[in-house]
Amino acid sequence: MSTLVPDSSSHDLPLAPGPRAQAASASAPPAPSAAVLEAALADLTGRVRGEVLLPGTPGYGQAVTPWNVAVPSTPVAVVAAATASDVVSAVRFADVHDLALEVRSTGHGALAHDRRSLLVHTGRLQELVINPVTRRARVGAGVRWQQVLDAAAAHGLGALAGSAPHVGVVGYLTGGGLSPVARTYGFGSDLVTAFEVVTGDGELRRATATENTSLFWALRGGKGALGIVTAVEFELLDVAEIYGGCLYFDGADAERVISAWRVWSASLPEQATTSLAVLRLPAMPAVPPPLAGRCTVAVRFAWVGDPADGARAAEPISTLAPPILGGLGVLPFNALGMIHADPVDPMPVHERSVLLRELPQDAVDTLLALAGPEADCPQVIVELRLLGGALARAPREPSAICHRDAAYAALTIGIAAPPIVEATTGHAAAVMAALDPWSGGISTPNLGASTDPAIVALKYDAATLARLATLTASYDPNARMVAADPVRAAAGLVQS
Repeated sequence: MSTLVPDSSSHDLPLAPGPRAQAASASAPPAPSAAVLEAALADLTGRVRGEVLLPGTPGYGQAVTPWNVAVPSTPVAVVAAATASDVVSAVRFADVHDLALEVRSTGHGALAHDRRSLLVHTGRLQELVINPVTRRARVGAGVRWQQVLDAAAAHGLGALAGSAPHVGVVGYLTGGGLSPVARTYGFGSDLVTAFEVVTGDGELRRATATENTSLFWALRGGKGALGIVTAVEFELLDVAEIYGGCLYFDGADAERVISAWRVWSASLPEQATTSLAVLRLPAMPAVPPPLAGRCTVAVRFAWVGDPADGARAAEPISTLAPPILGGLGVLPFNALGMIHADPVDPMPVHERSVLLRELPQDAVDTLLALAGPEADCPQVIVELRLLGGALARAPREPSAICHRDAAYAALTIGIAAPPIVEATTGHAAAVMAALDPWSGGISTPNLGASTDPAIVALKYDAATLARLATLTASYDPNARMVAADPVRAAAGLVQS
């Protein structure tokens, strides 16, 4: 049975590697033979409460396939963890047998790599506790946001979920988390009060504002670089319903709608959060016929407060042109996902994103030239999100989230599969380059997952990136965590 390692210092400094990690790092063992590894995995099977899944066995294929099926994954085995102790056993096993560590719950932010690895699947960690008195939640690493939204709604509460509530809670929070109501409440990570995490040295630790404080800082923005989160605790929202929805306009109205949205969005109070997307959705059963096989423009809107005030705030856009689908109205908070209506089924996707310091008309014209109705655009979605409001304020506890002064986020999402994958990636790069005068290439952890050190470096400021890299070296001295590789490479690139 594993126990939490206590905080050894009151200072915000990384912990020194423990004796076991120091001994392991003294001399890296050669990779074990297939026979030795097979016997070791059989032994591991008897030491975990979950399952150890091997290639060719039932469940392996499903476990290794991420939501983004464009990212290949072929680990030597999967540990489908049932407890935090299982995760500890898996991490220590990987260290002994010179394996890298992948982590997965849903796999929305999966990263490609070429290391020999063990995959730890946290989908069975399904703890979900709502405390309506303190308005806090504690959830296991396998829980998805819709589960939390529904459980909180039973008590008249909300949770700061993202636009796609079918994603995992942990991956979303460790990357910051941009909600459809983010301008009112800030980043999702700003509401986190505690993590329980197995760091790369195989120790189970609790990280809060007063315990393992440097780890707590890093986990809010560092994604999976610091270890495998087994549980997270966070504040809930005292809100049961919102005013909002989505209006879909014909692509022929794109120039008028986007230009008007630019001006309108800049005037909104922080009770309002909005985004806009140029859509080219394929003709398939899950796509409503008015949107299928054509260019359309979606304007999403959420208002926290009096619905009448929300309707008045939305009027300049809702009356701009005749919508071809959608509408605005009062929504129960646990229906938050209806605003964006993001796809649920796994698919091969390529994402790129940047943050914009401003959105002048020149930037809108640039985007229209590349993604408007007359453009040869292979992307399924080209999106702008209004930031600011609570997102721009410093959190109660400092975190690794950077660029809080950004005004907008731009995002492209396209199909990463033949025969259009090259067109998708090339066009996305062109969009990012064209927006560079207003972005400088900066971005945020959760949007546009990448292993490119140059892209990762711009998700953080230089001091934050250097500190994250230092902490990964302290908590993961043998560099087991695959998710830490891009951080370390980015820090090396900046230092060079």
